Amino acid sequence: MDYLKSALPSQIMSDRGSNLVVINPGSANIRIGLASQDTPYNIPHCIAHYTKQVPKKNVQDQMLNSQVTTAQHMEREKAYDVIASLLKIPFLDEEPSSNSFPRKMGRVDGHMPHRKDSPFTWTNVYEEVTSSSSVSALDTASKAETSESLNPKEEGTDLKEIGASNQKFRKFICGEEALRISPTEPYCLCRPIRRGHLNISQHYPMQQVFEDLRAIWDWILIEKLHIPRNERNMYSAILVLPETFDNREIKEILSLVLEELCFGSAVVHQEGLAAVFGNGLSTACVVNIGAQVTSIICIEEGATMPSTAKTLTFGGEDISRSLLYTQRHHQTWPQIRTDMLTKPIDLLMLNQLKESYCEIREGQLDAVAVVHSYEDKVLPGSHKTRLTALNVPPMGLFYPMFFVPDVYPPPPRTWFNDHEDMLEDTWQIDFSRRSDMSDTFYPNVNGGMPMWESYPPFSTKPKKEENLGLAEAITNCILSTGRIDMQRKLFCSIQLTGGVALTNGLVPAVEERVLHAIPSNEAIDTVEVIQSRANPTFVSWKGGAILGVIDVGRDAWINREDWIQSGIHVGSNRKYKDSYYLQAQAMCYMNS
Repeated sequence: MDYLKSALPSQIMSDRGSNLVVINPGSANIRIGLASQDTPYNIPHCIAHYTKQVPKKNVQDQMLNSQVTTAQHMEREKAYDVIASLLKIPFLDEEPSSNSFPRKMGRVDGHMPHRKDSPFTWTNVYEEVTSSSSVSALDTASKAETSESLNPKEEGTDLKEIGASNQKFRKFICGEEALRISPTEPYCLCRPIRRGHLNISQHYPMQQVFEDLRAIWDWILIEKLHIPRNERNMYSAILVLPETFDNREIKEILSLVLEELCFGSAVVHQEGLAAVFGNGLSTACVVNIGAQVTSIICIEEGATMPSTAKTLTFGGEDISRSLLYTQRHHQTWPQIRTDMLTKPIDLLMLNQLKESYCEIREGQLDAVAVVHSYEDKVLPGSHKTRLTALNVPPMGLFYPMFFVPDVYPPPPRTWFNDHEDMLEDTWQIDFSRRSDMSDTFYPNVNGGMPMWESYPPFSTKPKKEENLGLAEAITNCILSTGRIDMQRKLFCSIQLTGGVALTNGLVPAVEERVLHAIPSNEAIDTVEVIQSRANPTFVSWKGGAILGVIDVGRDAWINREDWIQSGIHVGSNRKYKDSYYLQAQAMCYMNS
């Protein structure tokens, strides 16, 4: 205690953070790094497996309900026109009156000077060849060259193909490389977390979900953090988990970290609470806008208010999807095959365009951009075009009907029969299990996955999921606290986190629309979004690092041996009993 009071924050982070791994998993990306680092690695949370399946699926969990129904189409057009009226831009069926630039500008070849417009490259799916195999490949090429001089080769084959035939496919590929694999290659992409939950379904069995999580995290620990398995007992894991996770999911993640990944100890922190500590605050309404889910929760004096939690099943990827819809409807998108479902590289491109050009402001917002086509067996093509209505897609956060149809609906929730979550301080208790479920929730050896046979997909919605726009959800969340003094404080302490929080114009839009969403009978006339002291994308990770460093040795930590021997660790149920002191330490860290 005296050490914490006397030492400089940077010294404490260096001394204690060097053996603390902070893991903040999300639906689209995982943020992971040592607590002593300034920023974590931000890696796409996916894995591609080599497959010999015929016919091959490009994506393991590919949804089939992506077709727009007539009702959905009408709702989307109506939402667009409402947004267009607010932004003072032409409606969906109107064309801008003055447009001195042609809509489509044709294909552009050659070097692109700006990184935001540069194309992605296909991933090399072959294992690195050793020196001996390189010699063998050279011999093969030499023989082929000699043979060609005697017998001209057939058109369409070359030395590259001959060399590739002797190479071995990589068994699995993680991170961004997995998203950049050509659709022609024998790989299937898997995303173990979707819409804020473990992506368990009839199409993606539980065992494979956990195997994929283990493989991705193990790969990051070895390749990025350089922590081999035989040294991990000297490291502790800080899990910064979304509020959307149920306690069974938390239990399985803990088992993964302590048993499979062999960490010496671990602790769980809530994403919203970590975000508050990461920004050096004590009280705030945290609005975490992720790639696929938006979570809202109020924090009072360093403690969560579980009854205020809300989950909205949309995020940054929905903005990217709506960007494509808008351009196609205005006929500004080139005549190329762009498919976010079967070609994840197209999603990367659309995310890049969204981050570069989308913002919220009044008036017509156009931009000249380079759009890329990623067709089979050819190099990426570059097409210069004029994109329009770029301020409409991010406004879908306030009008979620513009985001229909939901290409990736939430995973089925029948697995979580207890309907408990990490906010209710009940995750230490034991759970009764079904007779057809194995002890570790893995499938029975001889029974396959009998627990899924009678379950219809998507029969229930996630707990506390709301079909609201962002402004209404924030307003309802704060008003549910029930105390006028707390409500006034929270309306002036809204904290935006997640990558979408970097969108230009989002802060004034949230302030204005939340103010208008407050009922007239409420005695509140001020709304303010707090400027983030840290990068909103990493603020929850940073808060987890701070909490872990200043909370080392407390009873919330779970040792590996205790977990393996006793299962659920029963602690004091007062993880943040010293929250005021922790808060003071967090302020000190942020100001140093």
